Amino acid sequence: MSEFNNVSVVKKANVYFDGNVISRTVKFADGSTKTLGFMQTGEYVFNVGVPEIMEIQSGELDVLLPNEDWKPIKGGEAFNVPENSQFKMRVHQPTDYICSFV
Repeated sequence: MSEFNNVSVVKKANVYFDGNVISRTVKFADGSTKTLGFMQTGEYVFNVGVPEIMEIQSGELDVLLPNEDWKPIKGGEAFNVPENSQFKMRVHQPTDYICSFV
């Protein structure tokens, strides 16, 4: 799917890490929420409360999930983040992503 239809977008951007990671919140009619974001190269640590699915649209990064080893991820791939956890990313190329909260 190349676009989302019939959604609401929160106007205020989510800005993290001195502007190196920016996303917009998209709300769907069924009550689900996603963020559409972009990350510059760098290393980042995120804390999550609810489970997430990170879909990488373009770019390359390594991800370190709880109890796992570093794993390379590139555009077209996705990974799951467990609830109440912390994960790390080393972004090697500017990266476009979609984060779904499940």
